Amino acid sequence: MKLNRNDECWCKSKIKYKKCHMQFDEKLNELKQKGHVVPSHEIIKNKEQIEKIKESAKINDAVLDEVSKQIKEGMTTEDINKIVHEFTIAQGAVPAPLNYGGFPKSVCTSINDEICHGIPSENRVLKDGDIVNVDVSTIYNGYYSDASRMFMIGNVSEEAKRLVEVTKECLYKGIEAVKPWGKLGDIGYAIQQHAEKNGYSVVEEFGGHGIGLQFHEDPFVCHYGNANEGMVLVPGMIFTIEPMINQGTSDLYIDAHNEWTSYTDDGKLSAQWEHMILVTEDGVEILAK
Repeated sequence: MKLNRNDECWCKSKIKYKKCHMQFDEKLNELKQKGHVVPSHEIIKNKEQIEKIKESAKINDAVLDEVSKQIKEGMTTEDINKIVHEFTIAQGAVPAPLNYGGFPKSVCTSINDEICHGIPSENRVLKDGDIVNVDVSTIYNGYYSDASRMFMIGNVSEEAKRLVEVTKECLYKGIEAVKPWGKLGDIGYAIQQHAEKNGYSVVEEFGGHGIGLQFHEDPFVCHYGNANEGMVLVPGMIFTIEPMINQGTSDLYIDAHNEWTSYTDDGKLSAQWEHMILVTEDGVEILAK
């Protein structure tokens, strides 16, 4: 529906359109007419929504901080699940993974050659030399947040340590590539270049995603690809960047038994870091990390 200048803005800010998103829409329409892919209004957050999402993100960060304090050799991945579940509930929030699409736990714990979506278990014990990704997602007052961190257990090999460090570098290369009115493809290009320069491969089947009002929203964020391609990035977009970087081949397979956990095809190590970011008028703000 076409809005008049004095109508309330479509973003539900309760501000007149002319003082809110009118110039923004004019710029989007101009880009669209030139053949660029532009975001829909549905995935652009207003100030109130951004503040609510930030509240969720604060809890998400606090959960990961709590895991950081307690994670150690000898504990099980189910122990991690209990920490995440109980701490999240104590904050008045809900673990987003629990029962999402049938996922049975409150957190994903992926160890060594597990790329993502590892399911916590009482039988999986953290051992000296393991690298583990803990992926936490939170719902607070209906708003979603998401981030993950890598943890190195005990005496980790130099090869494993380097993979973890380069993967984090890849994440920040991707974040640095985010520019208002830039392109989504710039993110994947920056990540892929850095990963391959270091002799690693990028998982292509999984990527980042829009988030905030739902767990997974548009756009899908590839961690590989070409610069200056894809959707235009605009202020108000919130999404995750979460590169999964493999020591060997990028090929993978899904656990046939649980239909969730993804493994490297060659059994070599994989690492992942994830931040949730907001595109701002002059750059980017990290909301959850």
